[in-house]
Amino acid sequence: MSALAAELTWIDLGDQRLNRRARRLLEKLAEKPMVSIPAACGGWGETRAAYRLFDHSEVTAEAVLAPHIACTKERLHAHPRVLCIQDTTELDYTTKKGIAGLGPLNYESRWGLYLHPTLVLTPERVPLGLLDAYSWAREPGSLGQETAPNRPLEEKESVRWVDGFAYVNELAEQLEDTRLTYIADRQGDIYDLFVEAPCPERGADWLVRFSTKSASLPMGASCARSSTPLLCSPRSPSTDPPPMAGVHVPFTSTSKSCA
Repeated sequence: MSALAAELTWIDLGDQRLNRRARRLLEKLAEKPMVSIPAACGGWGETRAAYRLFDHSEVTAEAVLAPHIACTKERLHAHPRVLCIQDTTELDYTTKKGIAGLGPLNYESRWGLYLHPTLVLTPERVPLGLLDAYSWAREPGSLGQETAPNRPLEEKESVRWVDGFAYVNELAEQLEDTRLTYIADRQGDIYDLFVEAPCPERGADWLVRFSTKSASLPMGASCARSSTPLLCSPRSPSTDPPPMAGVHVPFTSTSKSCA
């Protein structure tokens, strides 16, 4: 049994028929990740079955990823240091007309979704899996519109970075022998994140790439700024490996025995 098949054993879409169909389809897509869905399915009948599965109300990204995320969490225990890396990417569907739920990307003429995953890997660059894959679409006509500077954080797109750290930090407090490091790109260089990340003793370390140069804190402060990354570790540098890692709001799932 492949590692993917072992993880999909625990998929739960509310119906055994949906579970079986999802396992077969996901294994086909995994065998040929660079081709289209029809090419991976290998026939029109299988392709139609795939799209019927996608249209089912019980088949959501959260439900499909839940067993993989549960197994990713299990794999964390085998490593003393784990990096949790977040970044945002575009899913561009400009040429696919008529798809519901899309919004503008960086221009009103470009349409699609934004995806903000949390990829987990070791410092040796061995991938352990995903902990989250948050996605959203902007409101049509929203680009260029003025927004209130004092609006709640929950109404800002940047909340994804704060939520991401909050979950990584919560997960870090549950792991006795694994140190997590939250890593964010320059879009994560926001005041709200630094307020959320107080560097507790048992919490996650964090590393943020700066969007602009800034002054440094006095020598010996636990969090120091430079012209490149911001690094925070609550532990002594003389006794611990260099800090680094991150995460986002997870999908709830139960732990199972994983490959």
